[in-house]
Amino acid sequence: MYRNVSTLQKCTSYHALILTRTMHLLKDLAYINGKWVGANSKQTFPVYNPVDKSVINCIPDMDVEDTKTAIEVASKAFKSFHATGAKERSDLLRNWYNLMVKYSEDLAQILTKENGKSLAESRAEIRYGNSFVEWFSEEARRVDGEVLQGGDPNRHLFLLKQPVGVAALITPWNFPHAMITRKAGAALSVGCTCVVKPSEDTPLTALAIAELAEKAGFPHGTFNVLTTSQKNSAAVGKELCENPEVRVLSFTGSTPVGKILYKQCASTMKRLSLELGGNAPFIVFDSANLDLAITGAMASKFRNTGQTCVSANRFFVQAGVFDQFIEEFLAKIKSDIKLGDGSKKDVTHGPLTKENQLNIVHGLVSDAVEKGAKVHCGGTPLPQIGPLFYAPTLITNVTKEMEIYNKEIFGPVAVINKFDTEDEVIQKANDTPVGLAGYFYSRDVSQIFRVAKALEVGMVGVNEGLISCAEAAFGGVKESGIGREGSKHGTDDYVDIKYICIGNIKQ
Repeated sequence: MYRNVSTLQKCTSYHALILTRTMHLLKDLAYINGKWVGANSKQTFPVYNPVDKSVINCIPDMDVEDTKTAIEVASKAFKSFHATGAKERSDLLRNWYNLMVKYSEDLAQILTKENGKSLAESRAEIRYGNSFVEWFSEEARRVDGEVLQGGDPNRHLFLLKQPVGVAALITPWNFPHAMITRKAGAALSVGCTCVVKPSEDTPLTALAIAELAEKAGFPHGTFNVLTTSQKNSAAVGKELCENPEVRVLSFTGSTPVGKILYKQCASTMKRLSLELGGNAPFIVFDSANLDLAITGAMASKFRNTGQTCVSANRFFVQAGVFDQFIEEFLAKIKSDIKLGDGSKKDVTHGPLTKENQLNIVHGLVSDAVEKGAKVHCGGTPLPQIGPLFYAPTLITNVTKEMEIYNKEIFGPVAVINKFDTEDEVIQKANDTPVGLAGYFYSRDVSQIFRVAKALEVGMVGVNEGLISCAEAAFGGVKESGIGREGSKHGTDDYVDIKYICIGNIKQ
């Protein structure tokens, strides 16, 4: 439970460790139509620091009526913003990028406070998130149409790319900066306007970058941020899906929620970009460079305390190197991970962000142990450090009867399975309804091409545990979503292709 202090006390004190110089980016109002506003209902809700559950700030708890207002102003702004030149949009995005670089440390401090990840990881996320705004500032001038070569010389055929309209962006708590910039950068680059609904757990980063968007010169109404508590979140999301003025919805989150949003968008036939859950296999073949594999496993499994959709979720290690991999991986976990308050020096990993996530993770581990799994390290919460900390965990002897066998863990738990043949591990890796990312380590060139093609995922890391970047197309197959973010394809979901045929031209 949260600390037993009054709501008034919670809402009138900022967390003591927020640095003074970040205060101008730490907001307590939402951002609609270029103005900092409260909810029509006057209601607020607290944002907690997951390290100790202290209150950082209280912000507006916006509802459906507030959402309709945000959509209305975004729709009005679109009428002029869609007609701006590509160079103008490029310059605005470049201004925004430059400001986010200038204030990157301020953004990282806020992100660490509300998300819990270490400052080193927050700084890395800010750099990563900023890179998308830089990328789309350049892509703005490369969203080209086509001139088609038709069969009739008296007709000229063209394909134009035009912005679809208002974009609703629903973003998660695990990457509160990068998931907004990856979506908004693409949408704004082609002339769409945005209504952003950040997670109720991490809205302060969204408000901070809204402040910088305003300073960058974006016209009022082009970039709006709605803040909602868990109580109003579903209703606000439903309005974003069903309001006909919203023409594209982009969501990053779980597959079950994505399916709900998919159904809700059907009534208005919206464009959809869904980046949903993953269950990434991490395969180590006998031919692998084990040093590389261990380094990649640490990065892919334990980044953000395991709370990433592309985290290695199911480890498969070939029999010939299984024991050595376990031994070296275990040693690396014990030597390299230091849990604690992410704002403190030398801390590498913070707490889980949400209490229910801690309960889910511990429940999965407990079920596995009860059914015979072997715990090599961890396996328990660490309340002596803080209420949401969970020990880095490595378990083996996992069977299909255990809940953890084929479930996305979203926590610092590595499940290691042994396999014998390539065909066997491909079958096991693909035996899941989702397919976001996959990783494998091998020095056999022929095997690299076979396995990369055979894995049923949207992204493959070969001898590499960190694969995300602005230049690459991010997205999955099967129930891991629809569409791609980043890369030159990142704008595809925000443009309509219009075919123009000019006939009866005199030659």
